[in-house]
Amino acid sequence: MLNISSKQFILGFLSVLFISRAQGQQKVLTIKDAEQMALANYGTIKSKVNQLNASKAFLSETKTEYLPNLSISAQQDYGTVNSNYGPVYGLNGLAVASSGPILAKQNWNAGFGSLYLSNVSWDFFAFGRAVEKVKVQATTVNLDQTDLGQEQFQHEIRVEGTYLSLLAAQQLSKAAQDNLNRTIDLQTVVVARVKNGLNAGVDSSQANAEVTAARIALTNAQEIVQEQNNLLAQYLGTPPQDFELDSTFVIKAPNNADPQAQIKFESHPLLQFYQNRIAVSDEQAKYLNTYKYPTFSLFGVYQGKGSSFNGGYGTNTNEYTGSYGAGADPTRYNYLLGVGVTWNLTSILRVHYQVKSQKFISDEFKDDYDLISEQLRDEQVLAETRISNSLKNYKDAPEEVKAARDEFSQKSTLYKNGLINIVDFTQSLFDLNRAEVDDYIAANNVWQALLFKAAATGDFGIFINNF
Repeated sequence: MLNISSKQFILGFLSVLFISRAQGQQKVLTIKDAEQMALANYGTIKSKVNQLNASKAFLSETKTEYLPNLSISAQQDYGTVNSNYGPVYGLNGLAVASSGPILAKQNWNAGFGSLYLSNVSWDFFAFGRAVEKVKVQATTVNLDQTDLGQEQFQHEIRVEGTYLSLLAAQQLSKAAQDNLNRTIDLQTVVVARVKNGLNAGVDSSQANAEVTAARIALTNAQEIVQEQNNLLAQYLGTPPQDFELDSTFVIKAPNNADPQAQIKFESHPLLQFYQNRIAVSDEQAKYLNTYKYPTFSLFGVYQGKGSSFNGGYGTNTNEYTGSYGAGADPTRYNYLLGVGVTWNLTSILRVHYQVKSQKFISDEFKDDYDLISEQLRDEQVLAETRISNSLKNYKDAPEEVKAARDEFSQKSTLYKNGLINIVDFTQSLFDLNRAEVDDYIAANNVWQALLFKAAATGDFGIFINNF
């Protein structure tokens, strides 16, 4: 009968063993989990989300541009007020608005002055310029939205393609390991027969060469697995690691290997993006065209002005004070209301060529759209062919493996009985390895073909919902 300390030791040992086993079990990364992780973490998608948010914010700002401009200002100054007759232009604001009487000579009398101003201006009619600008930005938001959508779609295709490629690489690595094991078994048999004088010594050299070649093939296969692992980690936005994947894609073909797309061809995410490029350019041309026309404006000003120079300063230069309060307190007020129109007639010619240039850009985008459309239609036809061919291989692969295994078993028996040479035996080894490779990736190739069709049709659901 166990004592208390022995029971505690056993329970503690079992607990540690259970925890270590649980930690050692790696969670299978499903293809849907990979998709969600990639969409949440990939840097390019994050960038395009921010680009879309920026466009939406700019659209909100654009909608406010039709509002009138309301400005207020206040200034308090100290200086002289000498003036003289003569023209002047305030180039780049580099002039002083000194307002005073025309005196016979310069003096340095200085005092305080102030100006308080409110101004309202409103371009109330410009032949739809503000509306067209809003439309341009609205179509830009749509463009950025579809840009994000097509990037998400293409990244889903990239992730799932890499997922399937990694699975295929893992299967090829398994086939390479099986082949190495068989060549080592062959080497053991050959060496024993050579030592017993049943076969020529060259057979052992041939067997050693086959083992070396099998090891190299295994190393190369493992390197491909590592490359695909790293690529998948990059797409998922995670550190490089060894992923354990869902074996469904190497065990069986899709439930429906040739589904029909549920979206219209024109709704393909890539085509929507290219269509919106055209829409933005067309709206830009309409917006530019509004600059041919005049702008009608309303404006109003109300101001208060203070000065420490008195009304008699023009005849008596002593009529001023250095009091700050006298200059800061407004004593004269003015208001102004008006309506105006501005029309730069030479802009008609400039705008004509700007609009013409923008229309050529629209034509360029239309050509790009037509090219992508043709490519996608061709890929849809190719996808049907790939699905048909991969299904045939999926059905034939088990027969190929059975035949190759029977051949290998037969040649192994014949060689052990000295009835064939090692060349014939190693050929059966090669045939079996090739058949196993075809069988391991047969189902995977059907899924790859289906993914290709999803990419061509723009309907990712025909792949991801086909388990």
